[in-house]
Amino acid sequence: MGDQSKGRIAGTGTRRKPPTARRRAATLAAWTAAGLVLIGGSGLGYVYFKLNGNIKSVDIDQALGTDRPTKVDNGSENILVLGSDTRSGANKKLGGGTDDGSARSDTAMIIHVYEGHKQASVVSIPRDTLIDRPECTDTKGATHDAANDVMFNSAYTTGGAACAVKTVESITGVRMDHYLEVDFSGFQKLIDELGGVEVTTTKNIKDPESHLNLKAGTHHLDGEQALALVRTRHGVGDGSDLGRIQLQQAFVKALVNQVKQVGLFTSGTKLYDLADTATKAVTTDSDLGSLNSLMSFAEGLKGISAADMNMVTMPVQYDPANPNRVLVQEKKAQQVWTALKNDQPIPKTATEGTATGEAAGVVTSS
Repeated sequence: MGDQSKGRIAGTGTRRKPPTARRRAATLAAWTAAGLVLIGGSGLGYVYFKLNGNIKSVDIDQALGTDRPTKVDNGSENILVLGSDTRSGANKKLGGGTDDGSARSDTAMIIHVYEGHKQASVVSIPRDTLIDRPECTDTKGATHDAANDVMFNSAYTTGGAACAVKTVESITGVRMDHYLEVDFSGFQKLIDELGGVEVTTTKNIKDPESHLNLKAGTHHLDGEQALALVRTRHGVGDGSDLGRIQLQQAFVKALVNQVKQVGLFTSGTKLYDLADTATKAVTTDSDLGSLNSLMSFAEGLKGISAADMNMVTMPVQYDPANPNRVLVQEKKAQQVWTALKNDQPIPKTATEGTATGEAAGVVTSS
């Protein structure tokens, strides 16, 4: 057995009919919202307003205006989830660098929830993808020029959430219905509140940059270790961002499997601690910027489990001019975007023969 987590095993308050494991949300953002559902039903008004005040939101719709892909009214939803590595505040010691407030989108995933909200596809976008970034207006009203052949994560650095959404919509032609962001500090605290996550590594992982050192075997990761795992790129696979994405996708599934073993419905006090941490950890679009909205959002996702999710990476190939960058495989990527627009499963042909990072299967749920 590997290192034991220092995080607490977090419980939650009771409810009339706890959902089964298969009905729990299958992403960190969805788990965050699911905890809020329980709090919202507790009847404790002062708790509600405290948690409601924790939530940060940005008005994506106002910033982007009407020059966007058409919203598809077929019962499906597309959510852009970003993990940001801001260098300010509590994240300074986690992200490194100076306390200058700069930030990047370290992780980006499009979650497509199919009609009926029983299944979902998750498409990870490599941050090192070279793309043409469109002109965009941020939520403060500042306009940022378009740029060619720049890294995908430069969109968030340049203009924050609004420019990140604009860039994703430009690449995919798919309208993003919602936006959720979790930062370093919030992610680490949330994992600790959940009591950590158990994973099995099939190979040794040692990365001096993320300070992760795991022997092959089973480990119970606390928040700090979990953050190091989802950030590592030099200790596994070919050392690329694609390998890190493989680890991130495996961790999401391990997290879902772990939650069913945690006493989420046993302690109202611990539920409050979890929800307080969760609401401080996320930034949402303005449509989700209240506890009531997040509650409703979570209710629509709780029928999806890890087994109901297809997790892929946007089809890319290594850049012949720079092995540290990747290029979109346009024809294969178009298969992905067409499937999402039509609320159809992503065909296997879309990801066959694409660059992967060679880290698949290194981390599994225990």
